[in-house]
Amino acid sequence: MPSATMLVLVCLCLAMEPPAANCQNLVQGRVVGGYSPAPHSLRYMVSLQSSQGQHFCGGSLVHKYWVLTAAHCDIGPEHMMVVAADHTLGSYQGVEQYSKPHTLIPHPLYNRSTNNADIMLIKLRVPMVLNSFVSLAPLPRQDSGVAAGRVCRVSGWGYTSPEGGHTPPTLRTVKLPIVSTATCNGSESFNGSITANMICAGSNSGGRDACKGDSGGPLVCEGRVYGVVSWGNGCGDARFPGVYTAVSKFRHWIDRTIYSQYTRCMKY
Repeated sequence: MPSATMLVLVCLCLAMEPPAANCQNLVQGRVVGGYSPAPHSLRYMVSLQSSQGQHFCGGSLVHKYWVLTAAHCDIGPEHMMVVAADHTLGSYQGVEQYSKPHTLIPHPLYNRSTNNADIMLIKLRVPMVLNSFVSLAPLPRQDSGVAAGRVCRVSGWGYTSPEGGHTPPTLRTVKLPIVSTATCNGSESFNGSITANMICAGSNSGGRDACKGDSGGPLVCEGRVYGVVSWGNGCGDARFPGVYTAVSKFRHWIDRTIYSQYTRCMKY
């Protein structure tokens, strides 16, 4: 899911911008092989939508003023709306909350070519109101790991099949086991492209994965957001698990960024 300067690139390449030659293979994505959770049961989920109301990425509310997502979802604050408590896209349920971004802060080490440090914070102009439909996503401690085999959950409004087509309007989720970095980096898989700032999750038999449109959404393990949907090779291919930014590697950066912005506001 590459970052795009134009919305059309986000739609075509799913906000993921490795080199142009790789764009067709590296997919940032949707939930394949999942199911629809109970409405508003994943209260930390947000939808990032274009000025035209088109969903293009997911995210997690980590503070009433802040959303955690992927750096490749950066299309500029003027082109984006953040929507909380949205279960079925395009169907107003009366509990949704909307806020325009004030600032987009991608990680300074984000590399579009390698997808390393594919993480971004969005500061909202207007805070989300925490209630029975909207809540915060807990984050892991700095450098805390999640063991291979641990079952986690990824959620989003992305494609439900590798072939693409229309994105489903209703939020979907799927449970996936963590895949070891050694396996994910093997010659039969990503062959060394997985950095220390990434984690992999996918089914040994394939058929379950994030896919286009799920970019930026959370991989939740043991109740905490350990991963941000980042990139992959297709969707649901047993040889290529989904690749996620390892949130625990950036916990200090997240805390520093939020705190520094908060104290800056307090001065004025």
